[in-house]
Amino acid sequence: MKLTLQVWRQERPESKGRLISYGVNDVSPDMSFLEMLDVLNIELVKKNEVPIAFDHDCREGICGSCGMMINGRAHGPGRGIATCQLHMRHFKDGDTIVIEPWRARAFPVLKDLMVDRTAMDRVMMAGGYVSTKTGGMVDGNTLLIPKPIADEAFDAAACIGCGACVASCPNSSLMLFVAAKVSQLALLPQGQHERKERVESMLAVMDENQFGSCTNTYACEAECPKEISVTHIARLNREFIRAKITA
Repeated sequence: MKLTLQVWRQERPESKGRLISYGVNDVSPDMSFLEMLDVLNIELVKKNEVPIAFDHDCREGICGSCGMMINGRAHGPGRGIATCQLHMRHFKDGDTIVIEPWRARAFPVLKDLMVDRTAMDRVMMAGGYVSTKTGGMVDGNTLLIPKPIADEAFDAAACIGCGACVASCPNSSLMLFVAAKVSQLALLPQGQHERKERVESMLAVMDENQFGSCTNTYACEAECPKEISVTHIARLNREFIRAKITA
């Protein structure tokens, strides 16, 4: 396959970025999208040019670091996959592919396709955890949790924090991410002690970091690589109302 890539290049956060065109030849349909970028970077290095900077780590759809906009879609075509799981068979010979970083005020561009997502870490630090006494491991049968509740909590916990929900939302909302974390802990007995403080703190920090509001476009659910349901946002809203009423 021969492809034309329109890649966003930006030297540093304060620099003005632009799309630059690159031609890539001999692309195998079995390559992952990141492997294709690796091939391009090897060619750039051979020409003494600066390679394209992009985030990646596990390349197994687990770490969530490989986020980028591909032809205007978070993680590119296909549902339920991260960028590292996207294969070049989704494209045709001769295609032009536009590759950009996440576009959100809360995610400033660091270089090329890399963005600063530490705002999500600050939201997690505000309440996305469980405080517990240290000591020996509690036996798994001590706390009995009905399987439907355990399954729903596990589905929420599947969120990998990639930021696709923010990038795909017209308001750059972080609601699906926060909802998944709040919902997971609200369902489990271990999360009951800090239940009220958690939802108030996480939403407050979300607003402080300039994430937008949810207007129910469902774009976050459509582009989430783990297909987190927007029903968790409904639970988040209920948790917040409950915390305010019983304060």
